[in-house]
Amino acid sequence: MTKAAADIWSELADLPQPTLLELFSTERDGGEGKDEPGGEDRVAMLSGRIELAGEAAGDPMAPGGILFDWSKTHLDRAVLAKFAELAEAMDFTEMRRKLFAGEVVNPTEGRAADHATLRGVGDEAKVEEAAALIDRMGMLVEAIHQGAFGEIDHLIHIGIGGSALGPALGVDALSRDFSRCDVHVVSNIDGVALEAAFAKCDPAKTLIAVASKTFTTIETMTNAESALKWLRDNGVSDPSGRVVALTANPEGAVEWGVDETRILPFQESVGGRYSIWSSIGFPIAMAVGMDDFREMLAGAAEVDKHFRDTGVADNLVLRAAFADLYYIRVRGCQTRAVFAYDERLGLFPDYLQQLEMESNGKRVTADMQPVDGPTAPITWGGVGTDAQHAVFQLLHQGTHLIPVDFIASIAPGDELDPAHHRILLMNCFAQGAALMAGKKGKDPARNYPGDRPSATILCDDLDAATLGALIAFHEHRTFASAVLMGINPFDQFGVELGKQMAKAIEQGGEEFDASTEALLEAAGLVD
Repeated sequence: MTKAAADIWSELADLPQPTLLELFSTERDGGEGKDEPGGEDRVAMLSGRIELAGEAAGDPMAPGGILFDWSKTHLDRAVLAKFAELAEAMDFTEMRRKLFAGEVVNPTEGRAADHATLRGVGDEAKVEEAAALIDRMGMLVEAIHQGAFGEIDHLIHIGIGGSALGPALGVDALSRDFSRCDVHVVSNIDGVALEAAFAKCDPAKTLIAVASKTFTTIETMTNAESALKWLRDNGVSDPSGRVVALTANPEGAVEWGVDETRILPFQESVGGRYSIWSSIGFPIAMAVGMDDFREMLAGAAEVDKHFRDTGVADNLVLRAAFADLYYIRVRGCQTRAVFAYDERLGLFPDYLQQLEMESNGKRVTADMQPVDGPTAPITWGGVGTDAQHAVFQLLHQGTHLIPVDFIASIAPGDELDPAHHRILLMNCFAQGAALMAGKKGKDPARNYPGDRPSATILCDDLDAATLGALIAFHEHRTFASAVLMGINPFDQFGVELGKQMAKAIEQGGEEFDASTEALLEAAGLVD
């Protein structure tokens, strides 16, 4: 990090820290005659919409969008001005250009990060290549739906990490009303997970999707072998003929026994946790069809364009990154909570855990220097209103300061009495208001300190385009945070050491600490 950037961080820490109520109160009347935003203007200053019109809305006659409200955070004009200086000092505009130009932004592996090209945004040649691969996937999906593999009612999708979290989220969010195929996503090497999927599927009507960027991931390949055995043991004469491979290593899939016609490649420059837009999204397309899958891509593309084309002052993605960094680096917050007030987004906090913590959980900068502060909060969360009766006690009255994101949809996802959705939304908005305002009382046990920040992401509806936009927003939010800290969000070497040691245990002959040796002996894993 440059000296200029370090100085800006110090200046950020030295700024006054008015409470949220003070910010709203002061800014309501202009603040002692100053030309400051009014109360409503504060909301306008720290809120904005990204429109999902035309193709991205799924219906050209029914445009929709997403409102992003960061007014209940401690961002103010002074803080925003300093972060704008930081963005300039860290060359944010140039790094953003490199991302969309397909240049190297992952220096440790010498790679670009081309996930936006899968949505049609970025380097023209790479966009054309990505479109051709997605068209290939579409032809296979349509062929399966039309009976090319016989009657297929079930798909068992086997992957782990980004190869499983994205598909699981997409299927769960989009296929509740209607599904063209019953999809089960299995990631855990624990055989209980795979057996649970087997129990729900007819092997004679089941396809297996094996998702692995390298086609060597031990958990995935072990589960895949067991799935083939299950098919064989249940009378399927050609188990390998029921496998679709989703990989950046098609040669490895061929060696494993998958026919080239059933291999759906994606680019090596697309990271696993950014791969939902590629053939890794095959199970989503199987569940809801290619039209919805393409709408998901189109919704993400609208966010790509906003992030790419909007200046620092009005960039909604960058503003979210400013708030994230302010709380972890200036206010010392160690976690960030995400609560989806929509059952269909129940897996969204899990998805963000990997996206944010695997991307930005780093201890060195991109130029291999030790980082000078925390780089990522611990992301966690749940579903409202369930979470209100589980963890909100700590949020309101605990000693931790925890920024919260609320996510909700104006349109309900059900056809029950509208009272259900009204109560859901009222609870969502009330929690943000209560966290900010607090309540003083004579009884200490009933005192709420307030001044607890939250942001609200309010969708017009939760459809495929909106889901794509939500995911892309958080991808770029993660990237922007990394740029402002000078770290590389696109490698993940931290996941490798434990795997190496597990392999050493399997091969034998390796000595470990006394505790690990005792555990191995107790579990019968050593002679």
